[in-house]
Amino acid sequence: GIAMRRAELKYKEDEWNEVHNPVHYNKTGIETIDLIRKWMEPDEYKGYLKGNIIKYMSRYKYKKEEEPLTDVLKAQWYLEKLIEELRDEENDDVSC
Repeated sequence: GIAMRRAELKYKEDEWNEVHNPVHYNKTGIETIDLIRKWMEPDEYKGYLKGNIIKYMSRYKYKKEEEPLTDVLKAQWYLEKLIEELRDEENDDVSC
């Protein structure tokens, strides 16, 4: 799971928090990504995820110091969410 990936990628604690659980995204009691998911149709949400992957991957090399890694990790986070969506769809199709 996520803990295994964290260990494998050897995130620094501040990198992990910045990418996977930024404090400013959970001020209302619901994670912002969950709120976005609820408001969008499945195809819209997948497009949102894809757009964020593209955004972070297209700009990481222009960042200074450790910020390039943070953007790549954020892109990875969105990619993992997209993979989860696709797997959930496959499971829904199989169980129908």
